[in-house]
Amino acid sequence: MKLLFLAALCAVATLARAATYTDKWDNINVDEILESKRLLRGYVDCLIDKGRCTADGKTLKETIPDALENNCSKCTPKQKTGSDKVIRHLINKRPELWRELAVKYDPNNIYQEKYKDKIQEAKA
Repeated sequence: MKLLFLAALCAVATLARAATYTDKWDNINVDEILESKRLLRGYVDCLIDKGRCTADGKTLKETIPDALENNCSKCTPKQKTGSDKVIRHLINKRPELWRELAVKYDPNNIYQEKYKDKIQEAKA
């Protein structure tokens, strides 16, 4: 009985750790990426299957569908702030990149509709 209880505790602990995405992205300088056309283009090309991916880019690419589907519910607070900053930047300063990402990740405008208030709020 004690062994079963211990196994259940381990399972719960494992699930609790998986409740958020890795926090290794929390210290990425989002501003540096957004200010560099080369870096930003590299990430976008990775995300839309037009270029090579760094390890971080590959992980981000795998995470985006879940984050879109679940309103970034597994994002850390820093990741939510960073994603809001990226969305605001792309919508207002790089709309061509925003459209490229939308074609890849939202071809049926499901998320554009789901998050229309947030998108409207991001517009300058």
